Order: sequence, then structure tokens, then C-alpha cells
Amino acid sequence: MRFFTGLHQPSDAKHFDTAFISRNRLMGRKSGFEVGDWILDSAAFTTILKHGGYPNGVEEYAEQIKRWASNGNLLAAVAQDYMCEAHMLKITGKTIIEHQQMTIERYDALMKCDVGGIYIMPVLQGYAPEDYVRHIEMYGDRLKHGAWVGVGSVCKRNGDPRAIERVLMAIKAVRPDLRLHGFGLKSTALSSWIVKDLLYTADSMAWSFAARKQGRNANDWREAKAWTERINSRPPPAQKGLFTAEELCTM
Repeated sequence: MRFFTGLHQPSDAKHFDTAFISRNRLMGRKSGFEVGDWILDSAAFTTILKHGGYPNGVEEYAEQIKRWASNGNLLAAVAQDYMCEAHMLKITGKTIIEHQQMTIERYDALMKCDVGGIYIMPVLQGYAPEDYVRHIEMYGDRLKHGAWVGVGSVCKRNGDPRAIERVLMAIKAVRPDLRLHGFGLKSTALSSWIVKDLLYTADSMAWSFAARKQGRNANDWREAKAWTERINSRPPPAQKGLFTAEELCTM
């Protein structure tokens, strides 16, 4: 699993090999910034939380993606999805299936735009494992073999790695070829060898919460650096069992 550090300030990206940066942090920014490999986040959660949905079409986001396409090595821009946690459904008044369909509609619309050749990362949404399987079916042939795909609505379940494991295993059971990205995972979830084995990439800003909780500077890139190094330096478990995580998905 390759880890992308979530950052408050784009200018801090120069201290990291990989970075995960929200489009909100780039709104109105005129100058470029030093960065290596990075992912542009759509800020979907904060947008829906604030507006109850997307106040504008995808064109504005597409223009922003194209604006930053040549800044550093932009690997992907995350599609604008609709989360499926209970409190997000309450905000929109919609169902999980409706959120899944709207997620695909936003993805389709963005794919029709000029984004400077940047890969648009589709997002699988749901809550129960079977929801994600259904969403794969709803995407149909949009999800090409080996596609790099985000797995949404898991960040609020960091305290229960088994729940995240079940979601990832359900996805891999039907589409073992997909390269999965985990959004907003904390150290508890990343301590699961199954989670780490099934994910291709992941991101997190949990370092900021941890620093704030412990009375330190929650905006200091050094806090992010130390947290990231702890995640990346964790040794694999001495005993994983008789099967790999991929094999467990097919049993």
C-alpha cells in the first residue's frame, strides 16, 4: 500500500514524497507549488456538509483539475461522490441507492470534460458490504480492468477495522483486479494487515487530529511527517495466517 499524506498547506508538499491535497486548499491560488506525486481531492464531504449537495456543475472542478495538471506529478483527481453514512443521507434526504446513482452521474459528467489528461478516480459508495458490490454493478463497464478506484464512506469506521475489512473483501471478491484507494484512514484501520494488503493506496490527515488532541500544532508539517513515517515503517505482522488477504476474499 502506498500512503499519501493529507496536507493543510499545499506549500508543505515539498517535504513529502506523496501528498493528498483538497481542491478547497487551491481555490484562488495563482502560484504553483513544489510537489512530487499527488492526488487532488474533490472536497466532496465538506461541500455536501455545507451545501447539502453540489451547488455547481462539474465544469468548475474540471477547470481546476486542468489548471493543476502540470503542477508536479498529479496522478489522479477524485470524482465528486456522495457519501452514504446516515448523517449524510439525512442532509440530502436521499437513499443509499440514490447517492450511488448521483455519484455515477457526477463521474460521467466529469469524464466528458477536458481535464488536461488527468486520471479521474471513480468512487465506490455504500455502507454495508453488499452496497459496494451493487455499486460496482451499477458502474458496469465504466470500471475498466485494473482501474484505480476510491472506496468511500469508510473514514468514520476507523475504530472498527473489521468493518472496513469486510467492505474491502466484498469488493475484491467480485473485482479482484481493482486497485483500491482508502480515504481518510487512521492508524487503527491501517494497523490491520488485511486492510493494508487489500489497498493499493490510502490517504489520511489523522496526524492533525492526533496533534491537536495532544496539545501540539495541528498545522505543522513536521507532525504530518512524523505520523507518516510511523505508518510507513510499521513492520508486517509476524504471522498473517495461512492465506493472503486476496485469497481470503475468494473463500
